[in-house]
Amino acid sequence: MTSEIWTEKYRPKTFNEVVGQDPIVKRIKSLTDSINIPHLLFAGPAGTGKSTLALIVVRELFGENWRENYLELNASDERGINIVREKVKGFARTKSLGNVPFKVIFLDEADALTPEAQQALRRTMENYAGTCRFIMSCNYSSKIIDPIQSRCAIFRFKLLEKKDIKKVMEKISQNEKIEIDDEAIEEIYEGSDGDCRRSINMLQSLGAISPKISKDLVKTIISDLRPKEVRIILDYAVSGDFENAKNKLLDLMLKESLSGQDIIKSMQKEIWNLTIEPELKVKLTEKTGEAEFRIVEGSDPFIQLQSLIASFVLAGLGK
Repeated sequence: MTSEIWTEKYRPKTFNEVVGQDPIVKRIKSLTDSINIPHLLFAGPAGTGKSTLALIVVRELFGENWRENYLELNASDERGINIVREKVKGFARTKSLGNVPFKVIFLDEADALTPEAQQALRRTMENYAGTCRFIMSCNYSSKIIDPIQSRCAIFRFKLLEKKDIKKVMEKISQNEKIEIDDEAIEEIYEGSDGDCRRSINMLQSLGAISPKISKDLVKTIISDLRPKEVRIILDYAVSGDFENAKNKLLDLMLKESLSGQDIIKSMQKEIWNLTIEPELKVKLTEKTGEAEFRIVEGSDPFIQLQSLIASFVLAGLGK
């Protein structure tokens, strides 16, 4: 086995190699073949192929000269207006090399650009439309200002399905001489939530441990949160036993080294298996959303989870 990072080694180089996102790939390919792409906005979760597809478009357009006609910037590193004024404008105002009449700028994580930088980018897109095309990727298109959205063809990427992840896993394991069974692939898929990059990284970590990958081996590198453990916390909470619910929660977080978001996601799934009224299930689901938002914004996960189970206790008592 080589020491390369597999996510780069097995990154698709052509449209045919891309798994999943078939309708998007088909439309992007026909635009690229006509050598007349509009500005593009790729929106969707991480690990679904947005950056990969942008690179494929550029390679297909420019062939061997793609590096001279392509600028890639990560907007989350350089978020301010100066990046647009200096780097983007400087690159956009020069003519392209070769037969294609425009260059391509790829702005990764464009939803991290400040509103001022986005306004400056909007003007740059207008002024240099003849010599430059923009491809932007983001997790949430709602964070991109409307004037930019209206100037782009928007493509919404979705998480990969199990069959797509399986295809990637089988190809890599065959090339790397790794044995992996269907149960292990299923476990990797569940642990990655349809994120192809995360799946490949998991496979590489497992391949370094053993050439034979089983379901049990996969569980050693995935934070394994079993539904029954979350169910115990929920049962305690809705029956009004805050003390036991809190102790079980602390036990889970310390022993299993699980993040607050992992536990909230599992709670959110398990709420719908509780034998309680549908109205109460809706109320509890709403509470999990509030707690998850606070954790994402930087609050202490354990305090927020205690607050969450306290609200479950009150809801269960009808208060």
